[in-house]
Amino acid sequence: MAYNAVKMADWQISEAAEQNMPSPEEWREKLGLEKDELIPFGRLARLDFMKIIDRLGRKRDGKYIEVTAITPTPLGEGKSTTSCGLMEGMGKIGLNVGGALRQPSGGPSMNIKGTAAGGGNSLLIPMTEFSLGLTGDINDIMNAHNLAMVAVTARMQHERNYNNEQLKRLTRMKRLEIDPTRVEMGWIIDYCAQSLRNIVIGMGGRYDGFTMQSKFGIAVSSELMAILSIIRDLADLRERLNNITVAFDKSGKPVTTKDLQVGGAMTAWMRNTINPTLMCTAEYQPCMVHAGPFANIAVGQSSIIADRVGLKLFDYHITESGFGADIGFEKFWNVKSRYSGLKPHVSVLTTTIRALKMHGGGPKVVAGLPLDPAYQKENLEFLEKGMPNMVHHVKTIRKAGINPVVCINAFHTDTKKEIALVRKYAEKAGARCAVSTHWADGGDGAVEFAEAVKEACSEKNKFKFLYPLKTKLRARVKKVAQVVYGADDVSWTPEAEAKAKMLENDPQYDDYATMMVKTHLSLSHDPDRKGVPKKWTLPIRDVLIYSGAKFLCPCAGTISLMPGTSSDPAFRRVDVDPKTGKVKGLF
Repeated sequence: MAYNAVKMADWQISEAAEQNMPSPEEWREKLGLEKDELIPFGRLARLDFMKIIDRLGRKRDGKYIEVTAITPTPLGEGKSTTSCGLMEGMGKIGLNVGGALRQPSGGPSMNIKGTAAGGGNSLLIPMTEFSLGLTGDINDIMNAHNLAMVAVTARMQHERNYNNEQLKRLTRMKRLEIDPTRVEMGWIIDYCAQSLRNIVIGMGGRYDGFTMQSKFGIAVSSELMAILSIIRDLADLRERLNNITVAFDKSGKPVTTKDLQVGGAMTAWMRNTINPTLMCTAEYQPCMVHAGPFANIAVGQSSIIADRVGLKLFDYHITESGFGADIGFEKFWNVKSRYSGLKPHVSVLTTTIRALKMHGGGPKVVAGLPLDPAYQKENLEFLEKGMPNMVHHVKTIRKAGINPVVCINAFHTDTKKEIALVRKYAEKAGARCAVSTHWADGGDGAVEFAEAVKEACSEKNKFKFLYPLKTKLRARVKKVAQVVYGADDVSWTPEAEAKAKMLENDPQYDDYATMMVKTHLSLSHDPDRKGVPKKWTLPIRDVLIYSGAKFLCPCAGTISLMPGTSSDPAFRRVDVDPKTGKVKGLF
């Protein structure tokens, strides 16, 4: 049943759909799970992935479908909505389908973006739980991450307050000589809180901590979230949590979580996070939620664990990559797929006529402000000028050897001529193209889309990485910049180049993944350059080292790990009905 998405808010559609949502026990039967493979959690459940994989490990994998997008407007172009719509459309044509999406951060949910649960008739339910903490993964990550900061700051205080003999007697550890100017990790909180970007801690007396500058990032930007995205099992999690670089000592040597003897306790906090949470679409297709967002500074993918489970449970498994194909798909292609060993059959390029018009010179789109009327009317000139952005992303997907399907995520203002023009350019670029009205019509509106993806899955592809693992860091960055972003060249600040040379000459970093950091609002490093920028150079100002995740993160432009809250945040409209206890006002 499709609800009236124009008259009903998303939370109202979710509430109505929840009336017939399967119970955990019904899901166990529907998915063919053993009794101990599903862990009830109120109305939801976790999947015990280790037990499922142990039992189904020899079963042939289903078809693997990745969803990405063109370079988005600040409003987003509906990858989650499209992912849910594809599940619903495939369900309509009788396929055994499921998926994996990422858990939203409380910061954007209470700010401008909203909950990222999809929208209209193409969303995840129950929406309230999805938007407000779910089964606690982000909370567990915050506790584990901040415990590492407690360990390092307490250690610094004790080393200041006690001599060597006292320190050895009290802590049974040698002096670490941590450099207070090189505590790299910082604290995290799951909100957009610009006032916490730069702070001073330890104010007071000698027993009130070590006085120094510090910082906060948003929880989902934590290296621990990146680690959750890529681990294969609990043992892998524990090993990676023991190898995180928290700080450097005064001689420049890394101080790790293992040095601080805190990795085991961090693993204890995160032990339950390895099991994906089971939710479903508004039409009751199963969908796991695992790992978090922030693809512009992290891996930004639903987890390898969830994909491994989904490929065993479903004939068609759909997974989502964050932001545009230049970021999310590139990391899926060259990082996640390399770590997982899983090869995708199809990549869906979510496209909106709104975004293409913006890339063609349309008025500026600003999150939180009304959309310019120019986007509500037919404008083939803006649209055609914006087509190169979509074509660029199609070519990127094809360079990976994957079959692309362009999904026109249709709005009611899109005209037949505009849709025909997008289809013409998509097909000319070598992609299938389908129009989908899943937001308004649910699975019924996504049948054409589902058939196109099914057809593409039946074809063979020639998946290949952009570069071999032996490629050195600067060569990798240049390859990504030129092939994926369209840059002419890469420039490095002297400090960043010196760091890159050091990393290239140290064998311990040879197998680290390259995790590019740049804006998602442009193919370039400059968010104001739309379309397909020409004659430009990608500037790299730093390289972050995530030694637990084994990521080297070249930074282009300025990216903050802590977003700010806007002047008109979403939390103003969220409330609880005092009579029923139900949350209302969530997007």
